[in-house]
Amino acid sequence: MAGGGVSSYRDLKVWQEAMVVAVQAYGITAAFPREEVFGMTSQIRRAATSVATNIAEGYSRDSTRSYVHFLKVSQGSLKELETLLLICDRVSLAPSRDVARLLILCDELGKMLRSLIRSISRGVDND
Repeated sequence: MAGGGVSSYRDLKVWQEAMVVAVQAYGITAAFPREEVFGMTSQIRRAATSVATNIAEGYSRDSTRSYVHFLKVSQGSLKELETLLLICDRVSLAPSRDVARLLILCDELGKMLRSLIRSISRGVDND
């Protein structure tokens, strides 16, 4: 699935940004109460890491259709992360300004994912 100057999923800007989001998600959950370790902390971290890992896994697949599938799974994980962050904000698990900053990164990453999906889907029957 490599193209124009891309020899690894690590060269993809979308994967790099997904890694930033994952690191930020780990940071925001570091101060969560201990009783949330197996709850919200775990869910946020799993959703955030799923975004980057699905981009990487999809890149390694041998078909464009499969790659698009994994990118869409990544999008779903991103929406899950956004929802969890909004809940954290509403129940005051994290400072609103930190949640807002991370949601902005999520929004930018979502746009990148949509653009990549559109770009590689051209001419491919995705039924």
